[in-house]
Amino acid sequence: MAARTMLHGDSLAVVEHLCASGPEDTPFVEVHRGYSLSYVRQGSFGYRSRGRAYELVAGSLLVGYPGDEFVCSHEHVRGDECLSFELTPELVATIGDAPAAWRIGSLPPLPQLMVLGELAQAVVDGRSDIGLDEVGVLLAARFVALRTAPRCAAPHAGAADRRRAVEAALWLDAHSHESLNLEQTAAAVGLSPFHFLRLFANALGVTPHQYVLRSRLRHAARLLADDARSITDVAYDVGFGDLSNFVRTFRRAAGVSPRRFRQAARGDRKIIEDHWSTFASAIPAPARRRTSPRA
Repeated sequence: MAARTMLHGDSLAVVEHLCASGPEDTPFVEVHRGYSLSYVRQGSFGYRSRGRAYELVAGSLLVGYPGDEFVCSHEHVRGDECLSFELTPELVATIGDAPAAWRIGSLPPLPQLMVLGELAQAVVDGRSDIGLDEVGVLLAARFVALRTAPRCAAPHAGAADRRRAVEAALWLDAHSHESLNLEQTAAAVGLSPFHFLRLFANALGVTPHQYVLRSRLRHAARLLADDARSITDVAYDVGFGDLSNFVRTFRRAAGVSPRRFRQAARGDRKIIEDHWSTFASAIPAPARRRTSPRA
């Protein structure tokens, strides 16, 4: 695996991981050195920790807890790209005193986290003037807020089902800009709509329709960081058939309109401050009093 450190601060480091492993490579045991959130930008891989197995696809989040042993594998496809945010215990404590929230293993593609993951990638690619440390703290704050809410159950599925679900997710991601329905997608993987829906949701934690919508949002967030095309073009290019629906859906996921998100990607400090206030409001009060947006 190739690793490139993009940021190394006192409380937060950001590392880009490019893995070219495939099914023929033997997995091995590793250990999380600290708290981490790894955003899967593309590809797929298996993750096993504390007796649980997960399949991560584009938009998923791998959650690392200090001292946990884990094994990553590529049984279904070759390679993946991740952007990993490594946080010190002191920074985690200021964001929210909820260590149990970090023992989830992974999270499926969630729009509230994907838009920030894509914003961070835009910074890495030089398409945004926001500080990478700021995006990392915002991502961690939103993660804690989501995890301390009464949600986020981990998926359960056998190895064969996980393989078929990953293959379906890769197909859906490649075709998310098209008009898709359940019958068409199920036929592409050779299953009935009922069995495909159950298999996909059990393995990846989201329904096929949710995954397609979130894939479109992920691609839109990536494109919005580049001001070369209009918001209307972005909406139609990623698969939304209606501009107002795109704006409404994106605002619900990101907390701001596509236009404001683009402004944030270009370094609008006011939007970053507003986002911090929004995310911090969901964190328990004792931790919030110690929180600083600059960590």
